[in-house]
Amino acid sequence: MSKTTEQATEKATQQFESLFVAPARAYGSLTLEYYEKLMAAQLDAFRTYTDLSLAQARAWVDVKDAEGLKQVVTDQQKAVQELGERLQGDTQKVVTLSQEFLQKGQKLAEENVKSGQKLAEENVKTGQKLAEDATKKAQSSK
Repeated sequence: MSKTTEQATEKATQQFESLFVAPARAYGSLTLEYYEKLMAAQLDAFRTYTDLSLAQARAWVDVKDAEGLKQVVTDQQKAVQELGERLQGDTQKVVTLSQEFLQKGQKLAEENVKSGQKLAEENVKTGQKLAEDATKKAQSSK
């Protein structure tokens, strides 16, 4: 294989890497990071909701008299209020994660477009130079 062919192959490989492989890897990493954070938030919320539900069930099982019933009802109202606040916080956490993912994804896309444009411009210049060189070579061989 000639040196020119090897250089062209190497350049094409580098272009393929920069245009397709690197952006796909970056997006995959970003997606994995997002889902990891999302799953952690969901597991944390599930654990909290489960603990709260089990505590309420235990409280109901332990009711033995009117005073105990009154206390459980009062505690349940507090638990519902806490649950509502927690749900609101968890919802905001997911919204924030999603917005962050969207912004980072847009930034990756913009960077990929800029990189592609730059590469296209370089290829046009290279093509023009090769065409000019071929024209000069053809004219000089006449």
